[in-house]
Amino acid sequence: MSQSFNQNYQYKPKKNLSVREVVDGISKADPQILSKAITMLESKKTTDRLLIYDAMAEIPKSKNRSFRIGITGSPGVGKSTFIESFGKYLSQHDISLAVLAVDPSSKLNGGSILGDKTRMEDLSSMPNIFIRPSPSKGHLGGAGEQSYDSILLCEKAGFDVILFETVGVGQSETHVKHLVDFFLLLVLAGAGDELQGIKRGIMELADAILVTKADGENLEKAKVSKNNYENATHLFPNKENSWITKVATCSSIENKGIESIWDILKKFQKHNTINGWIEKNRVNQDVFWFHEKLNQFIQNDFYSRIGILEELQELEEKVKNKQIDPFKAAKQLFNNESKK
Repeated sequence: MSQSFNQNYQYKPKKNLSVREVVDGISKADPQILSKAITMLESKKTTDRLLIYDAMAEIPKSKNRSFRIGITGSPGVGKSTFIESFGKYLSQHDISLAVLAVDPSSKLNGGSILGDKTRMEDLSSMPNIFIRPSPSKGHLGGAGEQSYDSILLCEKAGFDVILFETVGVGQSETHVKHLVDFFLLLVLAGAGDELQGIKRGIMELADAILVTKADGENLEKAKVSKNNYENATHLFPNKENSWITKVATCSSIENKGIESIWDILKKFQKHNTINGWIEKNRVNQDVFWFHEKLNQFIQNDFYSRIGILEELQELEEKVKNKQIDPFKAAKQLFNNESKK
């Protein structure tokens, strides 16, 4: 791509963007406008989010279709280190990359670590790279509430590859499958019982399993783990797209295995473009997120009604004091609001 996507984290415009500013900025692949637009998507103000939705409807489709990759793995597996090595490889080959990293939010105050922008300092300074951490805000599924919207914005900005890094929360990350084309699972070697330590549901969803930190004394353990995972994949049910889950090893520190992962990704993209699966999958994802967004709008509308919070708190107290059971309380609140 011709545009430069170097991220500027100090960009803080004094006012919110207008629809026209968003449309023009995203169409020109302006990283500052893109970052601010994602911030407005994550805003608690409904008006901010609706403005971005209006703008998205006006932004013309990019001539370039992004390849969406989801990456997951337990904390400590080396997701950020891998992404930095992988991103550098893509940048050096003139392939633009947007990294959307979801960080865990505190259950106490909703705050987020948002550490990826500091863990990937070298990558963020490279051309055609955009990194945007977002808080999960307590949402399960390894994704934030507005993750799908952020991916669409990055696609409209024309990125070749969009890499979505999840929180790493476990089984519920199957939700991420509704966001991406390719699902990459990162695992560690050497635990001895690694197959028992990973839930089968995620392994079955993975399009590739990558054994990380395959270097030094851990190299032989990584090779053994690779064989174990390859044997395990033969027990999985056949995928709808006839793709066979690939297993590979890599060392992000030594930059070994990065090119082979890109080769796997390109083979997957070619295989599933020819058979029409990627297009079919995107359609199914659109329908899924239509229902998700509809539920979100309904929920936001319900809780924004006058007097609803007071009535909610009153019923909460009655539930706590055993004056009413939870099911009757919920039905009462819903029926009362429906009659208004």
